[in-house]
Amino acid sequence: VVPAFLGGFICIYGLVSGFVKERLFLSEALVAMVFGILIGPEVINVVDPRTFLNVEKFTLEFARYVIAIQVMAAGITLPNRYIVRKWRTMSVLLGPVMVVMWLVTAGIIHLMFEIEFKQSLLIASCAAPTDPILANSVVKGRYAEANVPKNVRDALSAESGINDGLGLPFLYFALYLLNENYSTGHAIGKWFYWIWCYNILLSIVIGVVIGYVARKLLRLAESYDLIDKESFLAFSIGLSIFIVGILQLIRSDDVLCCFIAGHSFTWDSWFREETKDAHFQEVLDGLINVTFFVYFGTIIPWQQFNNPEL
Repeated sequence: VVPAFLGGFICIYGLVSGFVKERLFLSEALVAMVFGILIGPEVINVVDPRTFLNVEKFTLEFARYVIAIQVMAAGITLPNRYIVRKWRTMSVLLGPVMVVMWLVTAGIIHLMFEIEFKQSLLIASCAAPTDPILANSVVKGRYAEANVPKNVRDALSAESGINDGLGLPFLYFALYLLNENYSTGHAIGKWFYWIWCYNILLSIVIGVVIGYVARKLLRLAESYDLIDKESFLAFSIGLSIFIVGILQLIRSDDVLCCFIAGHSFTWDSWFREETKDAHFQEVLDGLINVTFFVYFGTIIPWQQFNNPEL
């Protein structure tokens, strides 16, 4: 049942995807999610992942790899040395702008749901960062290229790729403050050394090193004609999966590391120039995104929306 409906949706949506994106201005994520809702247990009930999956664990890991591949792609598509050359823009977007986004989102949640402000900060840390998948609608495609300036698209790609990883300090700041076993000083101290030092700084260093080594190895293999075209195109996908696995083993920030590694990997633009006409990355990204959002539509817990305990 699942392959039939998923494959059918990909084919049918593919036939009208240009019209949906360019004329209706709807993202593929939204259309895929609506389709998932329709075939899910709350509407026609032909697909219910809860009957054959541990939904919580599967969703966590599925989302982790989807985001990792996307932020790796965001890092790869940026112009060479972009973060260093545009450090002022990035500092503003990732510093004061992101803090304001977090606080404003927390304030809205606090007023709407009348919950404690610390709890609002926790929820806002998940909602405030720009999603790299949803940002694709104004970063990639004919509409974006025709209506959004190149410098804005690059800045949005970089910001959405980095702040998914940099959302971690905001999340744990609220979590540690909510932990009754921690004093304020202990919470801030642990937040600094565990989150900023171990998760953020370490993941940046690892990302730079992995991206640099991967770039040198790929160029070496290509110069000696050791790698075929298919493996060459799939290299970045494998690299993102490898990074997620390694960073999960040491329990550091895998999402941020994937973005940094992707940008370090294409620091000299060589890989991007070699693959710019292949479109393999875009095709695979599209398939993964559609699959995830169809799945997500089938597992939305509608019955929990009116649960007073939540």
